[in-house]
Amino acid sequence: MEQSCRLDGGAFPTMLSIITLFLIGGAGGLTGSLLGACILVALIVLGVLMTFLVSRLLSATILKGVPSSFTLEMPPYRRPQILKVIVRSIVDRTLKVLGRAVISAAPAGLLIWVLANVPLSGQTTLLTALTGFLDPFARRLGMDGCILTGFLLGLPANEIVVPIIIMTYMARGSLLEVEGVQLMQLFTANGWTWITAVSTLLFSLMHWPCATTLLTIRKESGSLKWTLLSFLVPTVCGIILCFLFTTAARFLFPA
Repeated sequence: MEQSCRLDGGAFPTMLSIITLFLIGGAGGLTGSLLGACILVALIVLGVLMTFLVSRLLSATILKGVPSSFTLEMPPYRRPQILKVIVRSIVDRTLKVLGRAVISAAPAGLLIWVLANVPLSGQTTLLTALTGFLDPFARRLGMDGCILTGFLLGLPANEIVVPIIIMTYMARGSLLEVEGVQLMQLFTANGWTWITAVSTLLFSLMHWPCATTLLTIRKESGSLKWTLLSFLVPTVCGIILCFLFTTAARFLFPA
């Protein structure tokens, strides 16, 4: 529960794309690979440090006085039953997780389609209105309304954050994949700078868990309070971190 960042596989495609396009620059080959790896490792280390910091703060505030213990009960030794292990793994570890993913992904997919295709007036869609509403707040965090909308609508899976951002920039009614030079040109044409890239990386590292993780937390803890806390704590940390970085970067490197 005391977690301020999610070092899961879903966020890595977004982070690697941004690092490759904006932070490595023209470096290629072995040099580019090493530089990208160093930046990614630095982000992971930052995430671990933030986890320790937030855990310490929670232990001194919300969780103060709550006993923390770890008990490991050793079960009786039995000969492994290969077929039973395979069946239990498929049912408990695969089908149930996929079921939770479908539960969250189906409504989210419908919501994305409705926002992108239902017009308000003229050429304005619900998605355009949403990005415009979020834009002033997102600018203070070093991003824009399209990026923040991508994170919000990407709640079911972090892998779809970038496709949603692309769809919003291109004003299309469906998710798109754009790679390499075209993606770089699309982002820079919509005002991306190195500050935007770093802020997006920080928020990708720190923001709320995906819907499947939240459903798992709700099921395992049996508590809506801890589920909401698992959503709010990393999100608030991400907002604060992005705001502090953007403010300092704009002060030290004015346009």
